Amino acid sequence: MEECFKVDKSIDEILLMNPLIWAYIGDNVYELFIRTHLVDITSLKPHKLHIEAIKYVKAKAQAQILKKIYEDLSEEEKNIVRRGRNAENHHLPKNANVQDYMYSTAFEALIGYLYLTKKYVRLQEILKMCID
Repeated sequence: MEECFKVDKSIDEILLMNPLIWAYIGDNVYELFIRTHLVDITSLKPHKLHIEAIKYVKAKAQAQILKKIYEDLSEEEKNIVRRGRNAENHHLPKNANVQDYMYSTAFEALIGYLYLTKKYVRLQEILKMCID
């Protein structure tokens, strides 16, 4: 999989990125994880898969997951979450309150950061916590 999705940025470059960039990537990584998980454990048709995936990827669900796993995060990860939560985002959520949206952005930033820095083992541990 690493060969398909190559990241050439150094950790220093990744740390200097806007946390919304981490969230942009994290949103996609998390959604692909959830979709793959659902395909693996169900035999639902595409529309039903989509409906089920929404339960995991909507802002409220991501905010709840972050609150559930927060105490299990390292200090570095908590710092990434803080930066993601506090990132100035001019996008107003349609289907979420502002607080849930901020925490879901923080969650996505964490996922994106772990992915971009190639901390795949830790990323898998956190993704597993999301579905347990």
